[in-house]
Formats: sequence, structure tokens, C-alpha cells
Amino acid sequence: MTLAQLPFSSDPKPLRWTVDAYDRMAAAGLFNQARVELIEGRIIQMAAQLEPHVAGVSLAGKVLESAFGGGYWVRRQNPLRFGSRSKPEPDVAVVPGNEGDYIDIGTPSTALLVVEVSDSSLRYDRGRKAALYAKHAIADYWIVNLVERQLEVHRDPVPNPAGRFKFRYAQIQVLKPGDAIAPISIDSPVSVSSLMPRLPQKQMPTTD
Repeated sequence: MTLAQLPFSSDPKPLRWTVDAYDRMAAAGLFNQARVELIEGRIIQMAAQLEPHVAGVSLAGKVLESAFGGGYWVRRQNPLRFGSRSKPEPDVAVVPGNEGDYIDIGTPSTALLVVEVSDSSLRYDRGRKAALYAKHAIADYWIVNLVERQLEVHRDPVPNPAGRFKFRYAQIQVLKPGDAIAPISIDSPVSVSSLMPRLPQKQMPTTD
């Protein structure tokens, strides 16, 4: 469909993109290597990654690979496809099988566990991302909160007619370093401290 074929309206309205259109724009290089994701028809530009975030994503991937073992693929910053209007790119998503299984199947449409590593994106991950994952029945959603150095575990997605995307998580558990929790789909506890990159050392003043 072209812009000329869109239904006419006298009132300005946002243009909502489909996953197929979004993929065509990406293939054409229109995003110019910008970090973006498609959320319910809107193209969202993600914040630049600082080193604590990079380290957090790496740690979460390694820890979950060890916890889940064989038979699972721990995807790092790769997309999930939710229907025709959402293609988020969570920091970590665990799906069954291995890389080769999805060459013919295509982008996974769900995950056993989704993890976002949050610093500057904390409000976004607690709000819009949580509502999106709840809407699309992600049963286990974790936020590695680097700001307050805690793990926020979101479970039990339920309808929420008054909220964003009309879904939310009924259970939110906050865990601190020293605590541990197992993903819903496996009986293998993960320590919160193992997901936390060390804090940067304060730069010592130099003397001549």
C-alpha cells in the first residue's frame, strides 16, 4: 500500500508500520545502522549502549546459557516477532532449539524468558516493554536493573483494560544480590549477583 492509497482523514494521525514494511525499510538501509525496534506499529530508536549495559548483556547471556544448557538458544539483542506490528529486540531472549531451527521457521514469535538490561531505559522497560511482553504472553520477563542493582521479575500476564496495550504483569518480584531465582521453564536457580556487572572504580586523582 502506498501513501496515496491510505484512507483519507481530515485529522492528522500517526502512521503505524507493519513488520513487513519495517523489514523492507531495514533491508533498504533506511535506518542507517541506527538501533531501532518496532513496537505496536511505532518505530522506536533505542539509546546508545554504555559499557555497563554491554557488560550486563554479556553476563546475562553467559549465565542463562549455563542455566539452560543444551536444547535452548540464548539470543542476544535479536528480534522477536509479535504479530504484524511488533518486532522488539530484547537484550536476551531464551527460545527452545538452536540457531539452525529458525532458518526456515523465521523470527521466533515467543520466548521462554525475556531479559532487558536497564540503565537509562529503565522507565521504558518497566512500562511500554513490560506491557508489550505481557500482551504477547511472555510468561517470564526479567529486568536487570543496573541503577538500583536489583533483579525485577515480572510474571503472570493479565488483561489491564485501562493500561498501555491493555495488559500487565500481575506479579512483580524484586530481588537483591544474595538472592536467587529459577526461570519458570527450568529448575536451575540463577543468582542475582551473577547478573550484575561490577561497578566502575572511581578514578583516582593523579599527582605530578
